[in-house]
Amino acid sequence: MTTPTTGTTSPATRVPAGWVAVLTLANIATFVAFFGPLQVLLPLRAEELSPTGKEATLALVTGVGAAVSMVANPLFGALSDRTRSRFGRRVPWVAGGALGGAFGLTLLALVPGTAGLVLSWCVVQASVNAALAGIMAAIPDVVPVEQRAVVGGFVNLGQTLGVLIGVGLALAVGGIRGGFVACAVFLLIAVVPYLRNSRDTPYAVAPDWVGWARFLRGFWVSPRAHPDFALAWATKFLVHLGNAIVTLYLLYYLSDEVGLEDAESRLFVAIGLYSVIVAISAIVAGRWSDRVQRRRVFAVGAGFVIAAASLTLAAWPTWTGTLVAASLLGVGFGAFVAVDLAIVTEVLPDPDARGKDLGVVNIANALPQVLAPVIAAPLVTQAGYPTLYTVAAVIGLIGSTAVWRIRSVP
Repeated sequence: MTTPTTGTTSPATRVPAGWVAVLTLANIATFVAFFGPLQVLLPLRAEELSPTGKEATLALVTGVGAAVSMVANPLFGALSDRTRSRFGRRVPWVAGGALGGAFGLTLLALVPGTAGLVLSWCVVQASVNAALAGIMAAIPDVVPVEQRAVVGGFVNLGQTLGVLIGVGLALAVGGIRGGFVACAVFLLIAVVPYLRNSRDTPYAVAPDWVGWARFLRGFWVSPRAHPDFALAWATKFLVHLGNAIVTLYLLYYLSDEVGLEDAESRLFVAIGLYSVIVAISAIVAGRWSDRVQRRRVFAVGAGFVIAAASLTLAAWPTWTGTLVAASLLGVGFGAFVAVDLAIVTEVLPDPDARGKDLGVVNIANALPQVLAPVIAAPLVTQAGYPTLYTVAAVIGLIGSTAVWRIRSVP
């Protein structure tokens, strides 16, 4: 067991491959809980409940859930910073979040009506974000700076493989409700190896409670005082907003725009191709970035490739075009997520509040899920998919180029 820490120390010892593996698996579990429902199960339930208004129903469910996520992740991250458990600071939140997430997924399989769907998805978002906050805070807690891009590449496979496994479970189990339960079971099983080998440590001297007013004020990170943190946040937000716009209606794009009768199974094929390429791109880009100690050039280049993927969907609405776009998106997004996490962990304002600050960063992941339906629903219904994906390309490209203004990261 490692020595208890004050939280201000910078990790110096490289982490072993086994620890990276269990952290990655835990992160995959959280994204299975998010994206199994998001990509297949919630769209199917929205269509089941409202066949003629499925876009609006899905936008309501995902938008409210993302708003909950936007609050939950920084809140639970901040609470984990100050947790005084003998098991460590992060582990109690990972364990509790997994249990709550599995409960919420089970509710999604059982509740009738749109209101029940919204409330159950909010339970999932709140709970799983508690687990995610603890998992992501482990990186700056444990991983040295010179290893963070490659670890970020592996850990961020959670989002990619979480989509693939979540969609695979949703399709393989049979039935919408069975898919929700399968995602819940996977979440519980997959976090166990990390809970047993977390390397999490309690504080030697935990911070004193500062009162609710000061605690809440701590969520504001001044862009003037910490401009590089603000720029890293903006970069992540815009790239993820573009990506959220692209993926929100992908199932409907394949069925309504491309005209595929077997859209669900074709979606799984496209996601599988994308996932394999993301895995390769993230690991290669992460290792390369760590070796040359350069971050920004990878993020900007990735943004151009992501934009090319969105424009391919806009201009080439065929199954072949979808596969080309999935490949480009895999190359670009894999490289981006690997170096983006390294950039973020290198500009955190306060080493005693890593969980809280990473939670603030996660708003840049969650807020796009709120805004994407607001932007995408009127665009797709009034202007069509080509306009939707062109707008997504422009937004993501603006975000990725903003990284050049970050001065403290090479």
